[in-house]
Amino acid sequence: MKIFNTYSNQLEEFVPLKAGEVSMYICGPTVYNYIHIGNARPIIVFDVVRRYFEHMGYKVRFASNFTDVDDKIIDKALATGEPETKISSFFIDQYLKDVENLGSKTDYLKPRVTEYMQDIIAYIQELVAQGFAYEVHGDVYFRVWRIPEYGTLSNRKLDDLISGARVEVNPDKENPLDFALWKKTTEGLNWDSPFSKGRPGWHTECAVMIDGIFGGEIDIHGGGSDLIFPHHENEIAQAEACHHHHIARYWMHNGRLNLEGEKMSKSLGNVILVKDLGENTMPFRMLMLSTHYRAPLNFSDQNLQMYETEWSKVVNAMQALARKIETAPDSEISPATKGEADRFRAEFDQVMAMDFNTPNAITSLQGLLKVANLEMRQKNNTAILKSIEIALAYMLDILGLDARVRHLSSEDKALFRQWETLRKNKEFAAADSIRAELQERNLL
Repeated sequence: MKIFNTYSNQLEEFVPLKAGEVSMYICGPTVYNYIHIGNARPIIVFDVVRRYFEHMGYKVRFASNFTDVDDKIIDKALATGEPETKISSFFIDQYLKDVENLGSKTDYLKPRVTEYMQDIIAYIQELVAQGFAYEVHGDVYFRVWRIPEYGTLSNRKLDDLISGARVEVNPDKENPLDFALWKKTTEGLNWDSPFSKGRPGWHTECAVMIDGIFGGEIDIHGGGSDLIFPHHENEIAQAEACHHHHIARYWMHNGRLNLEGEKMSKSLGNVILVKDLGENTMPFRMLMLSTHYRAPLNFSDQNLQMYETEWSKVVNAMQALARKIETAPDSEISPATKGEADRFRAEFDQVMAMDFNTPNAITSLQGLLKVANLEMRQKNNTAILKSIEIALAYMLDILGLDARVRHLSSEDKALFRQWETLRKNKEFAAADSIRAELQERNLL
């Protein structure tokens, strides 16, 4: 398996830190509002990464955080009169509903920043003690110049960053690039610390939570490409200072989602919320996976409509396959046979193992769907249909696409078989009566 590592800027063979296990951490949301479809892209991308590892037999430890202390949450609290804790808890619940509706798993570790405050304070104290950070008037800043590798992730040189920095309005900083680890404030949620009453800087939170959950370096750290600089770069700087590693062996970043060719942003007001997708979450997910995760992706109503059509083909084929197999005589249902199903599944695995190439994986899925429709029209060999159904279910599960196939009860199966028998015996009046009953049950 190969993964494109943003840190090395090249495709690398994946070798886990611990055989048979994968540790993953994905930057989660700041919970002050509903998420938009741009926020949904990493949710879908890294869920698929997790699913593929699990299907390959790895034990995956997956974590994604909630930033539940932030200026934006404070602003929301001031605007609504609600406590910050109530606002963050509400939007955490809404986020998890959206994640589930998008077809992504929710059974993962969900650390909240407020749960790690004492660890964060101790981490900052250690950085100060080692000379990597300094305190001024209750604020604490990180000395970027102390990290020679700073800029490796974002492919930027420290000297260029310094010379290109804007005139710093904060005279307390030793260097314009130095970033805040602790902010002195009495506004909103705050904590006592050796520096002042205040709250942590954003870049420290994830570094500490990763350390607390995984106890050291992890296999994969992921997120949107907008987080590469400065957030992830600053996470690495702190880990280099404290632990002499850059947090993760592999750094993965998904490309930006644009809306009609423009950057999507809550501040600009040009957003579509995930909760407003309604019944279109599976077509939307298929659209998100139709472009390689590292490439930018453009969302439009026209694109979504195209994938609504594509998704309906998947649903119809999977439902038809299930009906053919479930209503066949038991004697015809034999173990899956080798053939086209194995070929397309092997193609699917091959492209997924090459940096999770979901567009080509979808092509393999669509190719096998065509074979399925052909087999159902021509040979109707139940053993072949069963092998195709198993391969398609495997692909769909890795992609997180749920066709929501309605399976038949034993009574339904008996009714279908009775209908088939009557048709074969040319007892058309009785067959029509059974057909009407099947339609009434919404089975035809």
